[in-house]
Amino acid sequence: MSDAATPSTGSRAVFCLCAAEVLTMVGVFSFPALLPDFIAQWGLSNTEAGWISGVVFAGYTVAVPVLTTLTDRMDAKRVYLFGALVAAVAALGFTLTAEGFWSALAWRALSGVGLAGTYMPGLKALVDRTSGPRQPRWISFYTASFSLGTSGSFLVTGWVAEALGGWRVAFGLAAAAAALALVLVALALPGVRPIPPERKTNPFDFGPVLKNRAAMGYVLGYAVHVWELFGARSWMVAFLAWVLAAQPGAWGPSPTSIATMAALVAMAASIIGADWAVRFDRRRVCAAAMLGSAAMAAGIGFSGGLPYGVVAGLMLLYSALIQIDSAALTTGAVLAADPARRGATIAVHSLLGFGAGFVGPLAFGMVLDAMGGANSGSAWGLAFASLGAVVALGPLALRLR
Repeated sequence: MSDAATPSTGSRAVFCLCAAEVLTMVGVFSFPALLPDFIAQWGLSNTEAGWISGVVFAGYTVAVPVLTTLTDRMDAKRVYLFGALVAAVAALGFTLTAEGFWSALAWRALSGVGLAGTYMPGLKALVDRTSGPRQPRWISFYTASFSLGTSGSFLVTGWVAEALGGWRVAFGLAAAAAALALVLVALALPGVRPIPPERKTNPFDFGPVLKNRAAMGYVLGYAVHVWELFGARSWMVAFLAWVLAAQPGAWGPSPTSIATMAALVAMAASIIGADWAVRFDRRRVCAAAMLGSAAMAAGIGFSGGLPYGVVAGLMLLYSALIQIDSAALTTGAVLAADPARRGATIAVHSLLGFGAGFVGPLAFGMVLDAMGGANSGSAWGLAFASLGAVVALGPLALRLR
């Protein structure tokens, strides 16, 4: 911890990093927000759409072990600025040159590198600038802001694409938002001097992290959580669009609007779940949330025959159940980590979590194709049920202590 970690500095850092996180995330879910349009325009299969949706998290997975572990040796602010720059370049490149599967895949993978340089390095920057009993609450605010950024991504992308001239304008705005985050962090986030380790160690030696059973329980739990979370978020708009198209005359908010509301509901659920984790047993709170969302996933995909408004309401409830354990899992991993290897622990946490986040949307699309395609109610049901089968393994991981 630096001598800059005072209460006033902590509050300023939390506000700055939460705002920057929302800005850098405008482009993260822009592709899933417009997924039906891209499938139609580019003639994508569901599996190809799953690849493009998930490759963001593949890029993240490749980059995060390096970028987050570096925060144990340098101020995380420097890593964050690099990540924000990459995010801006990736969104701008998509805007100017994306024209089909391969070009979209490349730019979305680079977008994942930008996310790797901002999300968890931002958490490390916050931890380095805060201390005391309020720190767990501040961590939950930051991790919950991921859902606020998700809602902003769906809302801004959907509205801009519809009102201002299509998806290229939307992605251009995402590039501008990431550039604004870079300026905000550069100017408003105070710098800190990382504490040098007591003895020289290899910062990329993850062995001690993997041997920390308490931390790894939360890390593995987070992995199955993110598999479900990104699988559901990546396909939510497409599922709701299918339900709406199958019900001529049905009325209700657009699928993109529902996805925006779902992310806001998820943010509130994450903060509430983090508070429950402080007041009650953290592992039991997380396990109960996982079993609840698994049960919901087993049935929600089969609900397509219900009225559109009912399906939309169920999707909001499902989003809340998915997110209850999100901040609680990340906070648990941070608190269980060796302070000298906190950056490395966060790196492993993100590596496994967002690696699962890459596989989740892809596996969903593969199940959808294999079981009959996007016009089959049973295929949607089985695809969502596959998410529930994975997250149901979470309580087993949380038994590690």
